[in-house]
Amino acid sequence: MMPDDAINKLQVIFKDAERHQRETLIAILERNGDVSYLQPYLGGYDAPVDAATFRRAVPLSCYDDYADHIGKLTDGVLIDDLGLPLLSVDPLLCFFYSSGTSSMKPKLIPVFDSKPGRAASLFAHLSSGAILRRNFPPGSSAKKVLGFIYVGNVTETRGGFKAMAATAFPLYSNNPNASRFLSTYVSPKEVIVGTDVKQQMYCHLLCGLRHYDLIDGISAPYAAGLIKALTLLESHWEKLCEDLETGIPSLIVNDSGMRQSVIAILGGSQPDLSYRVRRICEEMLWEGVVSKLWPNARYIRCVTTGSMAQYYPKLKFYSGEISIVGGDYFASECCVAINLDIVQPSSRTCYVMLPTAAYFEFLPFDIEASCVRDEQAVDISGVKLGKMYELVVTTYRGMYRLRLGDIVKVVGFHYTSPQVEFVMRAPKSSGQIVTEKDLLSTMASFQLMLRDEFGADIMEFSSFVDMESEVKQLKIFIEVKNISGLLQNDKFKESVDVRRKCCSVLEDGLGSIYQVTRERGDIGPLSVSIVRTGSFDRLLEEAIRNGAPASQYKPPKIIMNHKIVDYLETYVVMKL
Repeated sequence: MMPDDAINKLQVIFKDAERHQRETLIAILERNGDVSYLQPYLGGYDAPVDAATFRRAVPLSCYDDYADHIGKLTDGVLIDDLGLPLLSVDPLLCFFYSSGTSSMKPKLIPVFDSKPGRAASLFAHLSSGAILRRNFPPGSSAKKVLGFIYVGNVTETRGGFKAMAATAFPLYSNNPNASRFLSTYVSPKEVIVGTDVKQQMYCHLLCGLRHYDLIDGISAPYAAGLIKALTLLESHWEKLCEDLETGIPSLIVNDSGMRQSVIAILGGSQPDLSYRVRRICEEMLWEGVVSKLWPNARYIRCVTTGSMAQYYPKLKFYSGEISIVGGDYFASECCVAINLDIVQPSSRTCYVMLPTAAYFEFLPFDIEASCVRDEQAVDISGVKLGKMYELVVTTYRGMYRLRLGDIVKVVGFHYTSPQVEFVMRAPKSSGQIVTEKDLLSTMASFQLMLRDEFGADIMEFSSFVDMESEVKQLKIFIEVKNISGLLQNDKFKESVDVRRKCCSVLEDGLGSIYQVTRERGDIGPLSVSIVRTGSFDRLLEEAIRNGAPASQYKPPKIIMNHKIVDYLETYVVMKL
């Protein structure tokens, strides 16, 4: 399908979103209406079941409601005792990992070989590519992408099914387009499928610097991944220059497959390239460094909304004149929405719901109370402009009325399909006193104060509500760039008033629920800890060891797992 054809088809779909939603639900239920999971709810109804009956009969669900079925699928048990398929009549292909962000343990999402599901997913990705090419038409000799992607560990379940990150699927699904997928990137396959993220990141940079003139775009699934890579460039540019000079990767790269493939990419000693990179980096002026190192690059592409919004200013700082383009709204469970205007900044990015990707419902959400107002979901035709909702999806992958855990705001309509802004992840419980949105907002204010007063930059942060200690309290962990400079600052180190001001700035922005809880005395004073440089990198490494895919990992903003808190506590160097 040509780019213009995909975009034209997309616009036709948006003109009649309600009809396409009905047809999508019918397509899902015609195939899977009799599966084991749905039988207790739909068994007494004559097929076909309409949308109203489906919503009335089938309860809302969360991932835990599928745990037993997914557990059986991983063991290779595909049918129940009555011979009914557990979640789908289609063949089980593999499992995708979720990000594993808040708990360090990823969930498994079954992927079934559904023909309509395949078509819907393919169309979403084709449309995404078409919109990118419309904004950046092919034409120059620079046609490669410096992609910071990490396939990571591909494991096998007890039943013999592969479990992997969604980014690994094109390489492990007997996909005839695998070679085309790989040819897009400047890095060789051995780097992309490696299992050590730091080595992979270093190799991606080295390959990108070797063929700097071929780079048209720079990409990563999330902005956090790009910031990590560019931070590595700041700290390791001299080693990278040495590697270009010798034509041999540093001993940082000890994976033999990666090492040999990068040696082949380097093609021997490159003294001129080494000199070029050294001349740019030795100035230690990192603003606009991406456009200096990769002058032919036209765009940087990654998700910069939600919890990724905190990285957008830093990405703008590094990027110089290169356009930062937003990603689409794709979840592990299904494609959700398309970003039609990819050149908008993160603060104005919105997505158009894709009516053919899944069947969508919307639970009204009260931002002030930080909870769903009621359990009565509306369909795509019932959403109201300016209102917030928690998304509910029924997918081709065997999930039925699943609460996705994302809060979106309806900011407009593209023809008849809602345009939504990603607000935050939904609170995990009604007792959650701080939302992701509150935390991001107050940390932005705190960053301004920290930079103005001490010239310090926040690298990463996270929070945890400790309800088990004698004095219940909210704990915030912050990693600061050049922490030694901050800790040696006499004003910061010795002034109790300054540190109190820091805590006050943070506490004042934590939202109405936190303020009321604090005023009632239900929670003690805020605890703010500065952690050692690299603490959140170690958190990433621990998450990967537990199976989380590196490409999809997002640093947790609200921690739900006490083990993560215990881990961070060991790296605290100062409490405010």
